Amino acid sequence: MTRRGARMARLLAEQQIADWGLPLEGDTAQNAVLIVAELAANAVRRGGVPGRDFRLTLSLGPDGVLRIEVTDARAERLPEQAAPEASRDPSAESGRGLLIVAALADSWGVDPSSEPPSHKTVWAELTPRH
Repeated sequence: MTRRGARMARLLAEQQIADWGLPLEGDTAQNAVLIVAELAANAVRRGGVPGRDFRLTLSLGPDGVLRIEVTDARAERLPEQAAPEASRDPSAESGRGLLIVAALADSWGVDPSSEPPSHKTVWAELTPRH
């Protein structure tokens, strides 16, 4: 798992969204790409196990709901949303990813699995605005 893999996930998400015919300049597509970038970066930084990569899954439901799933190999490392406190260091370069996901997604969550091989899936859903 590398940062290059996280960048590739973002680019592949953009391509899939375009293939579905959603306008890339629209809020749904832009928010989805940002969410993919944050979840993939988290998977690279905190979900890595040597020899196992993360998996990105995108699905578009018949109701237009876009679901993003990023699965990594560290079920024991559940993501924690940082408190949006004024006391946080404003110059910090990390720690706000899940705040961004929560702000952009209509819903999000984590599904850990202890079944071998151990993994967790962090997901987010976006409902298109008309």
